[in-house]
Amino acid sequence: MKKIMGYIRENGDVGFRNHLLILPSVICANRTAQLLGQIFKNAICITHQHGCSQGGEDLKQTFRTLMGVASNPNVAAVLVVGLGCESIEVEDIANEVRKTGKIVSSLEIQKCGGVSKTIEQGKKILSEMFEEISKYKRQLVSIDNIVLGTECGGSDAFSGISANVAVGKASDLIVEKGGTVILSETSEIIGAEHILEKRCINKNVGNKLISVVRRFEQRALDMGTDIREGTVVPGNMKGGITSLEEKSLGCIHKGGETEIKEVIEYACKPLKKGLVVMDTPGDDVESMSGMVAGGAQIIVFTTGRGTPTGSAVVPVIKISSNSSTFKNMREHTDINAGKIIDGDSNIEELGQEIFNFILKVAEGFLTKAEESDQRDFSINRIGPTF
Repeated sequence: MKKIMGYIRENGDVGFRNHLLILPSVICANRTAQLLGQIFKNAICITHQHGCSQGGEDLKQTFRTLMGVASNPNVAAVLVVGLGCESIEVEDIANEVRKTGKIVSSLEIQKCGGVSKTIEQGKKILSEMFEEISKYKRQLVSIDNIVLGTECGGSDAFSGISANVAVGKASDLIVEKGGTVILSETSEIIGAEHILEKRCINKNVGNKLISVVRRFEQRALDMGTDIREGTVVPGNMKGGITSLEEKSLGCIHKGGETEIKEVIEYACKPLKKGLVVMDTPGDDVESMSGMVAGGAQIIVFTTGRGTPTGSAVVPVIKISSNSSTFKNMREHTDINAGKIIDGDSNIEELGQEIFNFILKVAEGFLTKAEESDQRDFSINRIGPTF
């Protein structure tokens, strides 16, 4: 089996980046984390609006997402920064991440005596962490270590016949090599769930898929809204998509043609190799954050209209569905699947091109989103703020 270069972590996971992460446990620590990130340029900092005034499954999901992102194989070391009185405590996150064998430290603003003192301590901790992880070297690993996330955003009528189908071919190649592919966006499975159900490995997995879709639909009904209002957006319609079902039929192509081994909750790590479905919203950043928390080291992102969106922790490969968007959004787009529409390539060739590009990115080649420093992060919420 072909080998690629990656970072082997202490727990056996394989990463394709070697990030030092600053992670606030709560919105109240965002500014302190940002200041640390501005001072210490070798670290990446992500911020979010949550971590307190939550309860039940919503709080658990937020904790799972933060812990999962910090545990992602692309992260080598983590500094968790909290206020000190929030629902999600810094040491709870740090202790879970330590189980992966990563270098982890935590700071609480209240214990440190304020923001300035927290920053002074943080700079010292980050310097020591960076010195240590700089010693880590890439090693030969097999392709079956890849966990690939799939996403689409700003879809148009071409997405389902060019970019998504080509990504599906690349997904099949990853699965064929023993890797894992995550198909996301439950809201964009609605109307096509019966097709995916037939591809589930057994009845239990099929039932879980249908229950996840029905649960998503019920949330919209409970709000008294039509789910189509938030799923088929104006840009989709301008791009030629006329219905939710049409959008879903295009979306599911990203999962290729292999059988579905597992259906998992948001921000959960797949337990099986092969194609899995994660329950995420259609919101691009929230969906990607869930897959990052689930262990995806690379994401392929198809777009018909174009978008600069990236991820703080994983490289995002942007694939346009048409040549016009590729030219217009060249700054943000890696691959042009519009060549299929133009007759200059075919689905199989584009699928192989995407697969080869995934391997190239895994070994360190920067995507357009990485070059433009797109560090997007957002957590899906399923409950109220108290």
